[in-house]
Amino acid sequence: MRRQRGPSAVLCIVAILSITRGAAAPEARALDYPPAVRGTTVDDYHGTLVPDPYRGMEDLDSAATRAWVAAESQLTDGYLAALPQRAQLRSRLAKLYDFERFGVPFQAHGLYFYLRNAGLQNQSVLYVAGAAAVAGAAAAAGARRPRVALDPNALSKDGSLGVTGYVASHDGRLLAYGVSVSGSDWTDWHLRELASGRDLPDVIRYAKYYAPVFSHDDRGLYYSAFPAPAPGSELTAPDLGDAVYYHALGTTTAADRKLIELAGHPDWQYEPHLSDDGRWLVVSAGEGEVGDKGLENVYLVDLAADADIGAVMPVTPVFEGFRAAYIYAGSDAGRLYFLTTLGAPNGKVIAIDPLRPLVDPAPTIVAEGSDAIDLTQTSVTLVDHQLIVRSMHDAHSRVVSYGLDGAPRREIALPGTGTATGFEGRASDHASFYSYTDLVTPRRVYRYDFEAGKSQVFRSPRAAFNLQGFETRQVFYPGKDGTRIPMMLAYRKGLRLDGRNPLLLYGYGGFGIPLLPAFNPALIAWLELGGVFAMANIRGGGEYGEAWHRQANRGHKQVVFDDFIAAAEWLIAQRYTATPRLAIRGDSNGGLLVGACLTQRPDLYGAAIAGVGVLDMLRFDRFGQGEGWTGEYGSPQDPADFPALYAYSPLHQVRPGTRYPATLIITGDHDTRVMPMHSFKFAAAMQSAQSGSEPILLYIEKSSGHGGGPTVSQAIEQNADIYAFLADRLRMQVGLMSTGHLRASSAKLH
Repeated sequence: MRRQRGPSAVLCIVAILSITRGAAAPEARALDYPPAVRGTTVDDYHGTLVPDPYRGMEDLDSAATRAWVAAESQLTDGYLAALPQRAQLRSRLAKLYDFERFGVPFQAHGLYFYLRNAGLQNQSVLYVAGAAAVAGAAAAAGARRPRVALDPNALSKDGSLGVTGYVASHDGRLLAYGVSVSGSDWTDWHLRELASGRDLPDVIRYAKYYAPVFSHDDRGLYYSAFPAPAPGSELTAPDLGDAVYYHALGTTTAADRKLIELAGHPDWQYEPHLSDDGRWLVVSAGEGEVGDKGLENVYLVDLAADADIGAVMPVTPVFEGFRAAYIYAGSDAGRLYFLTTLGAPNGKVIAIDPLRPLVDPAPTIVAEGSDAIDLTQTSVTLVDHQLIVRSMHDAHSRVVSYGLDGAPRREIALPGTGTATGFEGRASDHASFYSYTDLVTPRRVYRYDFEAGKSQVFRSPRAAFNLQGFETRQVFYPGKDGTRIPMMLAYRKGLRLDGRNPLLLYGYGGFGIPLLPAFNPALIAWLELGGVFAMANIRGGGEYGEAWHRQANRGHKQVVFDDFIAAAEWLIAQRYTATPRLAIRGDSNGGLLVGACLTQRPDLYGAAIAGVGVLDMLRFDRFGQGEGWTGEYGSPQDPADFPALYAYSPLHQVRPGTRYPATLIITGDHDTRVMPMHSFKFAAAMQSAQSGSEPILLYIEKSSGHGGGPTVSQAIEQNADIYAFLADRLRMQVGLMSTGHLRASSAKLH
């Protein structure tokens, strides 16, 4: 997916960022917050009366909401524009993002596709090359040069159209690519002829989370899509009515054949896969977004039985009852392989015979181990007639290959204690590609030869910072109940534990999703400022398997917040930082984490960044994808779940007359996943309740979906704003140092 070598030049940096230690705290400016319209709505939840004065903000298009949002944006933009650190941070971030980056290649019919970003391109460009061009320098010298398969930057002048994914046809003739507007989850899939660069008239609309798959003969695609939302309801329409369809190329989508939509379950969502031989359509079904509850059903469609194109195709249930996670891994020699948590919280690999799919129990191929397997689509892959299993050892990657009989082959040596992804391909392939990264190491791409058992560097970036100037360290701290919790730290070498370091603590803690080390150019700017970065692997995530997740979901969600608060207290006790210089940050479910910790312990932090957070825990299930999250959070409509939700709901725990730390509440105006009303209502409540002088700002990303804008320029702008805000409120001073030289890092790994 990305490619090209960077220059081996020495980069002259005229101005770099520094911190003046012990600077006096800047005076917070008195802010005149826009008045928010308050209503008199009171809801009765199982006998508890709960006021909801900002209910009107749920109507995003009302005149009152639009006027208030415009005023909030003007206030925030004016505040940030006045920060002296902002311009220098933006300049430095632009340099840090300006390095050649590559993605992990994928192949089809002897062609290899990879993403490459020259540095500051808003979106990476997809290239295609023959096998010789990716096999090594000697072979590539005589090979035809790679060519552009698709440049997403050319799709729109303003960058509002973003490409969300690519799928190549088996014969390498066609490319399906998903396009979203301004980062929205709504995705249209287009089809391009690679030889001519011409788009076909076929367009699959109203998809969201899952990529289509080409039929074995490449005459059509299987895809998952929703009904068209009513005009104007794109942000608020619930995720209902998903189904799996077949689209024959050259026909209208109105004629597409519906293959799976199980009656009585409008909230179910479906993800299609195709066996390597093209016979079996494997469909994962989940309540809400597949994986939100960590539980799936699995259904099979025998495509060879489709003798009558007008007939209803039989659907065979394989795993039902939402008893465990089932993630399709691949097919070989007539068997289908799945990663599952059934009776194995850390995950195991099973196989089924699709001709006899109801044999129970399905035979175990790779047994559960002491390390958890990451419950994502590529954690178990099938290449070279081997199963490649990526597990997590103390929140970093470990990769082992197994024979189809379950016998271990070898552990694949990785460059360090970071994160490896990739190892995708077909059973007949003898090599694959993977990437490695950690907190301070840009992603490097490797080619792995399964027969030789060796890795070879495929592409290595050169970034504009000195990798040797930083170090990472893993520590373990006790949770409130004594549980041993891992945490990754990154900082400049020579760090003094004197309690005076600015520190940014990040967390997530939900849906069984693990936080593993990964490089972000913006983090380097924070470290160059003298900041420490800490990433706490709190419960609710999946770092130690499903048991780690289940200890902190539904009625046990308070464990997540306790773990994060314990991380902050430990960092202070160990003199990494102190309250006035400690910031917390989280996004999405992590935004909920920040909101809850902020309202429970406002005395503990100097600043907080709550990004696209789920902040109204009594109304989250009524909008967008929210209904699918009840498996994680519980339902406010259930009297058994309500007390816990109400007890930690950030919106409902804001207390008037409280001195809250400086807070930046971030949302995207095109976020269809977590409706912006969460951030609107929380910001209004916080501003009304604030008794101190620290700012409470609502930051609205324009043309942005869930988790920020899709382009590099948007990432630079948002991170410049965030770090300028933190530098200002944590008493950091960004200044000019004397001209120095930083060697361009080739990110060497040892």
